[in-house]
Amino acid sequence: MKEAIIVGGGLAGGAAATLLAQAGRPVLLLEREAEPVDKVCGEFLSIEAQHHLARLGLDLDHLGATRIGTLRVAFGRRTVETPLPFVARGLTRKRLDSALLDRAANAGARIERGFTVRSIAPGRIDTSRGELRSDLLLLASGKHEVRGAGRDVAGCDAGYVGFKTYWRLPRRARTGLDGQIDVILFDGGYAGLQMVEGEVANLCLLIEKSRLAALGGNWAGVLDALLREPHAAALLGDAEQCSPKPLTIAGVPYGFLHRADPAETAFRLGDQAAVIPSFCGEGMAIALHSAAVAAAVIGEGARAADHHAILRRDFQRRLRLSIALQRAGQKTWSRELVLKTLRLWPGVAKHIIALTRIPSDPTDGRHHGLSPRR
Repeated sequence: MKEAIIVGGGLAGGAAATLLAQAGRPVLLLEREAEPVDKVCGEFLSIEAQHHLARLGLDLDHLGATRIGTLRVAFGRRTVETPLPFVARGLTRKRLDSALLDRAANAGARIERGFTVRSIAPGRIDTSRGELRSDLLLLASGKHEVRGAGRDVAGCDAGYVGFKTYWRLPRRARTGLDGQIDVILFDGGYAGLQMVEGEVANLCLLIEKSRLAALGGNWAGVLDALLREPHAAALLGDAEQCSPKPLTIAGVPYGFLHRADPAETAFRLGDQAAVIPSFCGEGMAIALHSAAVAAAVIGEGARAADHHAILRRDFQRRLRLSIALQRAGQKTWSRELVLKTLRLWPGVAKHIIALTRIPSDPTDGRHHGLSPRR
């Protein structure tokens, strides 16, 4: 049986390694970080992501995940609350990714940390520790591009910069955020705030590059502008930022969806397959779903092109709606409309959320009319 080589040890890579190893396939996973690290991520686990993690055998309660049942949207001095159609969970990527790699190792996968993949070509991987060869490659490098397998991001929404910090909130603010995820709309972007394990709040913020430049091009200017928003000030004004510098990322190609290429041999997972706007909270579900599809397709003996075609059918409509919503959120009048609509018809939020959800059922080639190609 062919050995699978997986590039990247995040959610997509860890999930794929676990599933393939459980199926009896030899797996080598290459992770560039020597130790678990924090990542720019909202750390919101939707019900779909939770279903995938449960199938992988992860116990979110044991890992300390918080429970989130309410969405609160704030714009200026106005806020509106609406119940989520499911109970979401909050858990740091550092803890979740580490637990998933442990799960993969226990299933029989070989996990090698501190490996930098410099380039890939059909059947060949050039790394910081020499060349590796395999006809079965899964690319799960997240937002990091790998030479020889760049993404075609033409037409994507890449004009944003993302920031992520952890905060220790005063008891009153922490109690007010308990069981909720807050989305704070502001000029040029939005922020998400929720509790994760250890009584720490995760603040993840996305801002247009032009607005960032107007604020001085640095985190201090962005934070000052955010704290001028009444709702953010009430929660974070007396809070303690856990680290002096935020994690930062730029140029994320929101709306990217990989096209199936009959000649392609690498299976793309996670952000290498599709990138959904952050406010949807489905980025981790995409990573886990793509891993499940890849494992099923490989088990059926089908090709990488079949895998990508399935993902395109599963993701395309949801990505289009999500991008339309993100672009609408850039305009003041549309933000006003969102708040008015949610206040008058709270149930609308559930319908919008349902339309942007990623499938959570395992998918295999038989369900999509694929025939094995061995």
